Amino acid sequence: EWAGDVLCISAKGRPVKPKTLGQKEYIASVLKNTVTIGVGPAGTGKTYLAVAAAVQAFREKQVNRIILTRPAVEAGERLGFLPGDLQSKVDPYLRPLYDALFDFLGQEQFSRSLEKGVIEVAPIAYMRGRTLNDAFLVLDEGQNATLETLKMVLTRFGEGSKVVLTGDITQIDLSGGQRSGLKKCAEMLSGIEGIGVVRLSNRDVVRHKLVKEIIKAFEKYERQAEQHAKNRK
Repeated sequence: EWAGDVLCISAKGRPVKPKTLGQKEYIASVLKNTVTIGVGPAGTGKTYLAVAAAVQAFREKQVNRIILTRPAVEAGERLGFLPGDLQSKVDPYLRPLYDALFDFLGQEQFSRSLEKGVIEVAPIAYMRGRTLNDAFLVLDEGQNATLETLKMVLTRFGEGSKVVLTGDITQIDLSGGQRSGLKKCAEMLSGIEGIGVVRLSNRDVVRHKLVKEIIKAFEKYERQAEQHAKNRK
């Protein structure tokens, strides 16, 4: 059980801990529940803290593998049909996940774990038809998955597993009229025992102060544009 302070120590010995109230609530939910859905804007630490929790659970042998995944939107998810080396195709979108893992494990352990298959970084399509026991699964950028895809992932985990689903419903990159399933998923599942839904906001942005100001300015503009569109009707 988490004492409410340091979540994990990075490879360079830096303690990682939630800094805001929202982040604390998020991590408390991850540790307590089997499934946590964390929704909020960029820079709130959703992915980084989820990876920290995964590494910590792995170090404490609560799980025997970590699986990090995100929808490969740009490639239309059909990665099986692409020529060339899959790794080089997938890496650009999985990069942030690699970076976070790298931070906690360091070069050597990271490479070893990938080789042994105890850590897997893969597009969502690779989750189909598998049952994941004793795994810590982090699904990142969940706003770019349809409800059907989220259902597929959320029905894959078995005994001893944990799932964290993160996303930002204001940044949806789905094409061709596909609908993001994240918001609906969070609504449908909130209130079920063992599932936590945590909403982070601008107050939880821990990047540079200027980033906060930029986000606020954009939000203000978007609100005004919405109002303007309504008024024109």
